[in-house]
Amino acid sequence: MKIILVTLSLFSALFFSETKNISEENQPKVEAISKATIGSSFKLINDTKEKVSIYTGTGFVSLNKGSSTSIGCNTGKEVRWASKGKKGDVIFKIESKHCGKTIKLSKVM
Repeated sequence: MKIILVTLSLFSALFFSETKNISEENQPKVEAISKATIGSSFKLINDTKEKVSIYTGTGFVSLNKGSSTSIGCNTGKEVRWASKGKKGDVIFKIESKHCGKTIKLSKVM
């Protein structure tokens, strides 16, 4: 009995459901977004002779000399110097050309 009841309710749901034809004109417009700006990152290497602290646009990072960090490719965000958990001067702004690359700190200072 339960099987018949479930079958009838499934059949009626399918039979009475309204189908809609959506033309291409009524579709929402989706702008082309480059892969470089979504889900991508770049690597920043501290090639200076000192330990540095930076703000990556999303958090604080301390880099020993020769070490590196991965930074999300959030174009427009600023990478800044940091000291004791406070943001300092801007080092550079993240641009799409940075995405997927390895960047030396000395080149962007």
